[in-house]
Amino acid sequence: MTWVVTGAGGMLGREVLARLGDEAVEAVGLTRRDLDVTDRGAVLAALRGLRPSVVVNCAAWTAVDDAESREPDALAVNGTAVRHLAEACALVGCALVHVSTDYVFDGHARVPYAEGAVPGPRTAYGRTKLAGERAVLEILPERGYVVRTAWLYGAGGANFVRTMIRLAASRKVVGVVDDQLGQPTWSADVAGRLVRLVGAPPGVYHATNSGEGTWYDLARETFRLLGTDPARVRPVTSASYPRPAPRPAYSVLGHARWREADLPPLRDWREALPRAFPALRAAASG
Repeated sequence: MTWVVTGAGGMLGREVLARLGDEAVEAVGLTRRDLDVTDRGAVLAALRGLRPSVVVNCAAWTAVDDAESREPDALAVNGTAVRHLAEACALVGCALVHVSTDYVFDGHARVPYAEGAVPGPRTAYGRTKLAGERAVLEILPERGYVVRTAWLYGAGGANFVRTMIRLAASRKVVGVVDDQLGQPTWSADVAGRLVRLVGAPPGVYHATNSGEGTWYDLARETFRLLGTDPARVRPVTSASYPRPAPRPAYSVLGHARWREADLPPLRDWREALPRAFPALRAAASG
């Protein structure tokens, strides 16, 4: 049983490969240099040659603000390329696990978004990711998995927690947004769940750590774990940091479908962050 991981050079792709290695599963990691997922012919040739049992697609355009002015470019990676992968998986008869995002929702809810909630993206990034979701579910109804995640952090890439660790060493006071609510999520926890998902009923799942908090809460917890005063983090509004793409005010995702897979939801983010922190701290200072 061979797995292929696209986007293998990114934070989540690296974590998936590490988890597969821990479980002695044969895996091939394909970075952007190895495979241009926007090239349909290259995708078909790669999967025909490798004949994997499972493809995990971690390749994505993640520059949320840039997508507002470059939506066709973002769509090529987040939508059209996913269609290429789904078509190739259908041809070789393998499963596809595709990573998506909370941005497919409008961010106006007051209760967690269920897996079956109707999407309503407000950004170009969200629209392009929704196009990818629809391609997977349309082409691979029996072997396609869409896994939405959000607020990812990890040692293997740039992210909010690593930024806070760096700022704690260089600024006396840090202003952090306190009016966006979500679920800080450790990439290693998501990777573990992606690896365990295949064989469960296909469809949409939400892989975020449980609980909820604001960016301000996450920053204060980061400062606390650093052994410095969390009061150095000051709350500010989203209006203080205007962006081309509006950020969702509410990004909490529900986890009801994990019961169908006979798996519990991911642990609370306040439990996960301390476990992740040694590696995060080492990466931020390296």
